[in-house]
Amino acid sequence: MKIAILGPAHPLRGGLSAYNERLAKEYISQGDEVKIYTFSLQYPEFLFPGTSQYSNLPAPKDLDIEVCINSVNPWNWIKVGLKIKDWKPDILIVRFWLPFMGPCLGTISRIVRLNRHTKVISILDNVIPHEKRFGDHILTKYFVGAISGFITMSKSVYNDLSVFNKKKPRELTPHPLFDNYGSPISKLEAKKILGLEMNTPYILFFGLIRDYKGLDILLNAMVSLKKQQAQLKLIIAGEYYSNQKEYEKLIDALDIRNQLELHTRYIPDDEVATYFCAVDLVVQPYKSATQSGVTQICYHFDKPMVVTNVGGLPEIVPNGKVGYVVTQQPLDVANAINNFYMFNKEHEFVQNIQVEKEKYSWNTLSQKIKNMAKQL
Repeated sequence: MKIAILGPAHPLRGGLSAYNERLAKEYISQGDEVKIYTFSLQYPEFLFPGTSQYSNLPAPKDLDIEVCINSVNPWNWIKVGLKIKDWKPDILIVRFWLPFMGPCLGTISRIVRLNRHTKVISILDNVIPHEKRFGDHILTKYFVGAISGFITMSKSVYNDLSVFNKKKPRELTPHPLFDNYGSPISKLEAKKILGLEMNTPYILFFGLIRDYKGLDILLNAMVSLKKQQAQLKLIIAGEYYSNQKEYEKLIDALDIRNQLELHTRYIPDDEVATYFCAVDLVVQPYKSATQSGVTQICYHFDKPMVVTNVGGLPEIVPNGKVGYVVTQQPLDVANAINNFYMFNKEHEFVQNIQVEKEKYSWNTLSQKIKNMAKQL
């Protein structure tokens, strides 16, 4: 088949790019012809909270990526839409994660459909965003109207879609395993690379630091853990997308700086394995969520998890089997972490993870998209 993917990819960095590139490789492995159409301008600088939108790593050698989309230029949307329309892919997969992208991606999708051949299917990360802004509803509604079928990765997004459309085909399939960050290395080797103490236990908060991800909850939990697990340290690995000064104030107010390893910068793809392999446990104390790519990195590296009971997180982290599902209260988070160490749960959870992760395959996702296209 000819398959086009519309969304972030190299030279843009981050989980969305990694996901789209990995999906493209899955289709290529099945003998399909794949093109990715990505952004020349994804966000205007004033809308982007980080230091850079771009990766320093070389482009994937085995992928056909065209850098051509300007998210704020309607003339560009028409040009790109006509280009994809004329290529006549059998399926156009559109990645949607933010209402701001609705006009751009919705217009391109509408133009592509004019060829009366291409089936347009969207993979929805969010329908209702974590951080709400004026105009979200109308922008998302415009996008949803352009799409023929939907793939969601959590029940919460599946249900949220009904706010905008109740009739169009939709499938629920979990976020596949993020297996594109390299092979695991030993814990001691990873600690050595990061300059960590060999005999100290470490837990990890990983990813862009945004308020909805609940880092403040975990910082407060560390106060209790100072008494329960005196040797324990938390690695915070990720770039601030929220107010760094507020977190720094909280760290000092709680007097926990000596319990932390602050690696507060963007973590490139080729360093991800080192951080996950260095720790015993990964904590996601989110205040809201749909699904999370971090959980699927944990599965790849066989890392137990603590997650909060929001969005789709409890769906993919069986409580007491591969980790813990807790409330958003700092004490509950602390108790779960303490339980993990007191009862030596690492070996048991790792064994369970190795069984559980078999269900999260890229082949399952790719086939569901193809099957949906046949039915449209």
